[in-house]
Amino acid sequence: MNTRQRLCCTLILCGLLVATGAARAQDRDQLERRLGSVATLIETSSAARQIEASNEAAARGKRESARLIHREAVASLRAGDAAGAARLLDQATREMVDGARLARPDQVHGEKALRDFNARLDSVRALLGAQQRIAKEKGGTREATDATASIEQQLVQAQELAAAGRLAEARPLIDRAYLTARVSIETLRRGDTLVRSLNFANKREEYDYELDRNETHRLLITVLLADRKDAAGAMPAGMQAFVDKATALRGDAEGQARGGDHAAAVRLLEDSTRELVRAIRSGGIYIPG
Repeated sequence: MNTRQRLCCTLILCGLLVATGAARAQDRDQLERRLGSVATLIETSSAARQIEASNEAAARGKRESARLIHREAVASLRAGDAAGAARLLDQATREMVDGARLARPDQVHGEKALRDFNARLDSVRALLGAQQRIAKEKGGTREATDATASIEQQLVQAQELAAAGRLAEARPLIDRAYLTARVSIETLRRGDTLVRSLNFANKREEYDYELDRNETHRLLITVLLADRKDAAGAMPAGMQAFVDKATALRGDAEGQARGGDHAAAVRLLEDSTRELVRAIRSGGIYIPG
């Protein structure tokens, strides 16, 4: 059940609490239970969380009002005024209903989207720093420099969109920058044969690494194409041929791995990933490889 559905259920519960309050006013046991139910509504329900996460001062004010009224209801019941306690509980419930409506679920969703975007932005910045350091160690190739420029450009564009409140458009860009940085780092590191020979205990371990690397490239293509497919959802023809070949090679690699020939599977996966690199480059993303 999503946030909006939970909130709807809570509001329905609120309505039931109000509607049944008068009929139960003289029943102390029922009122005791209603005190607990309304307290839960105010403090821990989805409506309470909705209000707490909101920046709406009016919504928070309604919740504070509900708290005060609830305290008055407790005092009234202790003083023996069951009817008065019932009326106060109805008022407290209505205050929470109004507060939840003022909190606006779409606003809270937007705040979460912004937090997620900023977290991804921090990750991209960290990866970009690592990519630049590794590229410098490797001699600063043209392809690595182009990859850095591409990542930086995507970061700028994503931040501009986010600042304008267009997070739905900014998120694919920041995801693309993240995957571009990952692919670039992995490709640069592969140039160090000494590291490779020390990293893999056997061909099965190397196969697992190559499979993960291939999947990262495939994810980058998915993000890259999110806004580039035609109206029918088709991939641009120039990229499709590379992706089709890569897919076939990966299928062959997986078949070899199932048969226990991980050395052959590694070679096929490397060929598959090279085709994906060609597809990515044809889409305008510059990565080493």
